[in-house]
Amino acid sequence: MYSRDQTIKLQKETESLLRLIGNQSFPPGKIGLLRDVLRFHEYRYYILNEPLVADQEYDILYKELEKAERENPLLISPGSPTQRVARDLTKDFPTVQHLVPMLSLENSYDADDLVGWDRKGRELTGLKAIEYCVEPKFDGASISLIYENDLFTRGATRGDGVEGDDITTNIKQVRSVPLEAAFSSYGINQIEIRGEVLMTKKNFQKYNESLAEQNLAPLANPRNSAAGTLRIKDPREVSRRNLEAFLYHVSFYTHTEAHSKNRELLRTHSGNLEMLWNLGFRSPQKEKKVMKGIESVIGYCHEFEARRDDLPYEIDGLVIKVNDIALQDQMGMTTHHPRWAIAFKFKARQATTTLKSVEFQVGRTGAVTPVAKLDPVSIGGVTVGSISVHNEEYIREKDLKIGDKVLIERAGDVIPQIVKSMAELRKGDEQSIHFPKNCPVCGSKLAKEEEEAVWRCVNIECPAQVVEKIIHFSSKDAMDIRGLGEANIRKFYELGFLNDIPGIYQLPIDKIGSIEGFGDKSISNLRTAIEASKSQPLHRLVYALGIRFVGETTAKVLASAVEYLPELKNKNLEDLQNLEDIGPKVAGSILRFFQIPDNILMLQELEKLGINMHNERQKKSIDGHLDGKSFLFTGTLTQLKRSEAEELVEKNGGNILSGVSSKLDYLVTGEDAGSKLEKAKKISSIKILSEQEFLRIVGS
Repeated sequence: MYSRDQTIKLQKETESLLRLIGNQSFPPGKIGLLRDVLRFHEYRYYILNEPLVADQEYDILYKELEKAERENPLLISPGSPTQRVARDLTKDFPTVQHLVPMLSLENSYDADDLVGWDRKGRELTGLKAIEYCVEPKFDGASISLIYENDLFTRGATRGDGVEGDDITTNIKQVRSVPLEAAFSSYGINQIEIRGEVLMTKKNFQKYNESLAEQNLAPLANPRNSAAGTLRIKDPREVSRRNLEAFLYHVSFYTHTEAHSKNRELLRTHSGNLEMLWNLGFRSPQKEKKVMKGIESVIGYCHEFEARRDDLPYEIDGLVIKVNDIALQDQMGMTTHHPRWAIAFKFKARQATTTLKSVEFQVGRTGAVTPVAKLDPVSIGGVTVGSISVHNEEYIREKDLKIGDKVLIERAGDVIPQIVKSMAELRKGDEQSIHFPKNCPVCGSKLAKEEEEAVWRCVNIECPAQVVEKIIHFSSKDAMDIRGLGEANIRKFYELGFLNDIPGIYQLPIDKIGSIEGFGDKSISNLRTAIEASKSQPLHRLVYALGIRFVGETTAKVLASAVEYLPELKNKNLEDLQNLEDIGPKVAGSILRFFQIPDNILMLQELEKLGINMHNERQKKSIDGHLDGKSFLFTGTLTQLKRSEAEELVEKNGGNILSGVSSKLDYLVTGEDAGSKLEKAKKISSIKILSEQEFLRIVGS
């Protein structure tokens, strides 16, 4: 529909309009251009599913057009984006009509917007204060479901709001959507309910890990993953992605005389959510909050935004709805959105910017990671100027070039990522990104194993690797040498005070004392921390060595398998694979580490410097009630840190596993327990404990 030249021109106009808005009064003469720009972005979003602006940038343009047309009603055009909903759809699935149009919500970004919206509602209803129901605004893909005579009969995407794609078969793969629900107990024959399909953060990470194991490119973000999954033609693949659905709105129903015991729930929105919850749907029954007056709502919005990242799924705001259904009907709706609901959007998590350059950084395992340098841009209150672009294949998959306009996103785990490049906006002077053939630090030739996507520097004396290994060795979860943080390690390395891991225990403390910022107290603390690290348990030393694929749990398994650390060099692949949760890949990495002469020399030097190499077996509890019992923790514990809970198990003679299997005796569950809990339920020999039950067992 739009040529390459038109695309570039309209994107330039977009950037010009965004700069204009907010800086001065919007000129009526620009309304026609603003409409053209919005139509262009609707096409990119609704038809191609390839947006060129972030959601908030589009909202700014749309709200400005609404404002300009209110101020200049004679300039309103029947074809304006504010006067109709786009009807064009992709035709991958049959098109069906919604029983009631799926209107979009009016958006707000601050307290003033909510106060103004509330004032209009009170003027319209004559009430002094309105009762509202507030719930999360899920960041997924909108769906509409129809149930007839208690059976699920149809699922559809939002589409253009009037018609959507029939995705019934794919919806059936979403296990949180019941195939049968007793709506008849509420006197309901037919009902249309609205909701959102999403992928939890945990499932998103797990699925991306499975893609990485197959050397496939990761998915961009949970929202796009959910929307894309609904249009996959293979239902088995849909099922594998473990989508979930929240149902949060009853848009239409027909009924006989409602059962008297249930009639009250149908009179309020919060009651509808309770009904859906009672019928087996995952409605925001637990997340919702009912309150009276807009001031309470505003306070709750700010409170909720501060803890949005604690949720197991992504949200981009809250939705505020008038709770009384009869009052909703009285307030009605415009041609675009209901007057009785509004979305409070959190600070932007997406933005567009320019990719200026790429730097290549070397990690402790020699992995060379490309890092994109961007024109700094604020996302969700954080300025982002650098983003890891992972590896050569990722760059190729995203089709990234220096000079590209890119869409970036700051996900719930606060790690920013590039969602996509905007190839349509290229002017021709963009530069391809060439992955180096030699290490950018030491110049050694890079190598890549056949089954991996990562290029590595194989020179173990590479300065970049040496520094990163020292940082890891000294870190909190390893040898825990406080006062020897990353900044100090880099400074000591540059000054020639620290050249390798054993050098930590030979630091010239007297010389360090002459450096600005190092007083007597900091020197004393550093000396104490270094000395204390010599007595750390053996498993901490094993983890500190930075053996590839060996995390904290595997380090404990290795430490428990020997009385004296150098004994590990005598174990073969079979010996290692016989240990708990150690497979061929991990065993091979351990074997290679202990076959390198320089690593053995380093261990010998560390031992001479007084570092503990022996496994001091934990004394078992007197009654031995956890002796030989295996534990695993999942979810968030409220009274203990995970490390404290694991230490309690080990002190009482038990051991920690890294995954759910028939070898597991106890799974201890905290808040938001996920897939491990579901897997454990299928193995009858595993006993599932709450945190309180676990504490009673260990006697704490």
